[in-house]
Amino acid sequence: MIAILHPGIYCSVQDQGRFGHTKMGVPQAGCADTYAATMANALLKNHEKDALIEITFGQGKFKFTSDTYICLTGGDFSPKLNGKLIKMQSVYFIKKDSVLSFGKRVYGARVYLSVQGGIQTEKVYGSRSFFDGITQQKLGKGAMLPILPVKERTETSLSKVRVTDKHFTTLYLPCLKGPEFSKLNKEQQHKLFTPFSISDDNNRVGYRLKESLENNLSSILTSAVLPGTVQLTPSGKCIILMQDCQVTGGYPRILQLSEIAVARVSQKISGDKIQFIVEDY
Repeated sequence: MIAILHPGIYCSVQDQGRFGHTKMGVPQAGCADTYAATMANALLKNHEKDALIEITFGQGKFKFTSDTYICLTGGDFSPKLNGKLIKMQSVYFIKKDSVLSFGKRVYGARVYLSVQGGIQTEKVYGSRSFFDGITQQKLGKGAMLPILPVKERTETSLSKVRVTDKHFTTLYLPCLKGPEFSKLNKEQQHKLFTPFSISDDNNRVGYRLKESLENNLSSILTSAVLPGTVQLTPSGKCIILMQDCQVTGGYPRILQLSEIAVARVSQKISGDKIQFIVEDY
């Protein structure tokens, strides 16, 4: 088991997400940074669909009540095992009663804690991903997360991956033109591909951008949206929808971000710059 001694700002269990239930209004959910989550499971030789703990801005504190192997990927918040700094993208054997904590932010916004065999919380609609109204919304102090026993004790793994900082520092977000992109005039289209700033209003539902884009478009009939859809609100603000977004919306869908672009956005913080790029623009 993993005991949550302190959940930090926002801590939840996530996997690849919940699919095939949008007709019932059930959002996808899942890891915000699929790139980092996939890497963590790969380093532990887990299944790619195994669940992890997503920790926003570090600050969490976790106690292991049994032996296991762990790996941390994503944002670097100076992780410590029993008070000693450990490395990101590396596999560690964890002894019973060990405590994992975090310190100063180095880069990123979300860190992923993966354990051998994955987190074993209940599956709801085929996924362990937390989402308010479907499962619990987030982890609280005192929560206990079941994990599997160590398959076979081996020497501490030397598995590790060198990660470039591009994933966390690049401005550029690859995307496709959305269904309503053609309704923008040339000036609006040009402005859309200039740098924007992340506002203070950002979470797992969506990231609102600071700068405005002149909007003279009419609302559309309620239509399908998904993580990575960029909506243009009546006030001219752009919203990048994230994993916990609704399944339909009535704002014009002017762009659709790629999966890697959504992952990059999830590691941005307020004030960071982003820029949309479309190859054929």
